[in-house]
Amino acid sequence: MTNNKTVLSWIDEMAAMCAPDKIVWIDGSDEQRDALRAEAVSTGEMIKLNQEKLPGCYYHRTAENDVARVEDRTFICTPTKEEAGPINNWMDPAEMYAKLKALYKDSMKGRTMYVIPYSMGPVGSPFSKIGIELTDSIYVVLNMLIMTRVGTKVMDVLGDSPEFVKCLHAKKDVNPEERYIVQFPQDSTIWSVNSGYGGNVLLGKKCFALRIASYLGKNEGWMAEHMLILGLENPKGEVKYICAAFPSACGKTNLAMLIPPKYLKEKGYKVWTVGDDIAWLRIGPDGRLYAVNPEAGFFGVAPGTSEKTNYNALAATKKNTIFTNVAINNDDMTVWWEGLDKNPPENATEWKGSKVNGKTYEGKLAHPNSRFTAPAVNCPCISSEFENPAGVPVSAIVFGGRRAKCAPLVYQSRDWQHGVFVGATMASETTAAATGAVGVVRRDPMAMKPFVGYNMADYFAHWLEMGKKIDPEKAPKIFHVNWFRQDENGEFMWPGFGDNMRVLLWILDRCEGKADAVDSPIGYLPKADDIDVTDLDIDRKTLESLLSIDKDVWLEDVANAKEYFAQFGDRLPVEIKEELEKLEANLKK
Repeated sequence: MTNNKTVLSWIDEMAAMCAPDKIVWIDGSDEQRDALRAEAVSTGEMIKLNQEKLPGCYYHRTAENDVARVEDRTFICTPTKEEAGPINNWMDPAEMYAKLKALYKDSMKGRTMYVIPYSMGPVGSPFSKIGIELTDSIYVVLNMLIMTRVGTKVMDVLGDSPEFVKCLHAKKDVNPEERYIVQFPQDSTIWSVNSGYGGNVLLGKKCFALRIASYLGKNEGWMAEHMLILGLENPKGEVKYICAAFPSACGKTNLAMLIPPKYLKEKGYKVWTVGDDIAWLRIGPDGRLYAVNPEAGFFGVAPGTSEKTNYNALAATKKNTIFTNVAINNDDMTVWWEGLDKNPPENATEWKGSKVNGKTYEGKLAHPNSRFTAPAVNCPCISSEFENPAGVPVSAIVFGGRRAKCAPLVYQSRDWQHGVFVGATMASETTAAATGAVGVVRRDPMAMKPFVGYNMADYFAHWLEMGKKIDPEKAPKIFHVNWFRQDENGEFMWPGFGDNMRVLLWILDRCEGKADAVDSPIGYLPKADDIDVTDLDIDRKTLESLLSIDKDVWLEDVANAKEYFAQFGDRLPVEIKEELEKLEANLKK
């Protein structure tokens, strides 16, 4: 498939270490994909689902100890610890290579090594980057065929270039004690061993598209961000694009595929999905910021996804989708998960593989972090710009998180520097997408805490630097939203879902100078009258409460942010310190 000497010598070296019985190149053809599906079904690695109801859909079950990203086993191996920073796990690269080589030795004996050439981003786009993943898992191959652009056309674009990201995955024996997901940014290399869970083994996803890409972006003057990209079309047919960053399980996919409420839909508003998870951002020739989705599919959390919460995501899973760790309805070989509907199948197989009566079973039928891997082209609201190699122009950047008492429904930063600070102080409550305790508030700057491939203080500095390069007249305005504000009874005050569009409309009106705002200690707040609540069952008092600021709660948050930033020492950009001091002074006035 290639004569590229760098590629071939690297594959030879990895094969000598892993000792596979054979090596198979993945060419991206339907014929090869179908043969691999059949093989995975014959070995029990995958289960074929009802091909009439779910054509091209398959089921996979991971080991019980291998169901989520493992942040404590994820490493950034840079020459010095300072380069990786205080919030990344670090080990000296030479030490880590030695440790991993011992684990990889003969790990593919009796197995096939698959070679997956893939493009992150449309093939040949100036935004795009090429990776090659070596794996001994058909599950990984079939997922990568959905999540990335794979095959001979990628090798044609690479040609003789040595510039590609080297990705090695061996499932080995899925031993959690010897599980490692390791990024070597200086070597453009990712090694993953002893996992079969998508977030740890689809190395084009978080490992490349965020950890390695954020490092490349810093060096090359662009940005790799944990952001959705959506296009909002108004009744005149004009589309404006928004990028938004939320930690996992804060409604990111729901927002990316939002369906407008009836009142706005009837007026002619529409939402188009460019991406649900990752955005690569570059400054275009006109000085504006442009975004592209480097992925080709959705790796979504299944529980909670329903016709009501996210019709479009559910529709995307109806064909050529891989379901992982959900439940199976044995009567018709379809899938089920908590939140899909109120009717668990009586004759079910729960995610660990036991046959149960779903109606009386007391445990979870689907794992809380069970997944679907669905082609983006299946999504009813996929944007016509999805494959645009030039990306889409960004009008607004939105940060958000789950804050019961602190952040108002929406506010705008005063300028780019203040906006970077707003992103840097983001916090949210933890969810099942990351292993560990659920419901604890943790700082997650720009929703990138687990994903920055270098020192986060330098990442803040890169954001500030990018702001100086964008044409100030065309720079996206930066906002913060919180759909999860609670009243004194612990009830959510804002309806969320499709009604979040009402907030997006105020955001875009602000970008175009069409809406007013009130200056507050934290930034610009909407006037209650400027959020369109037509046909919405929400009273004036609740809306005002949603837009209110409790100074004592905010001062507590400032103290917490100070503590968080302290770990970066002198490396923390002075601008971030200035903004924190300004915020504290404003709140004490």
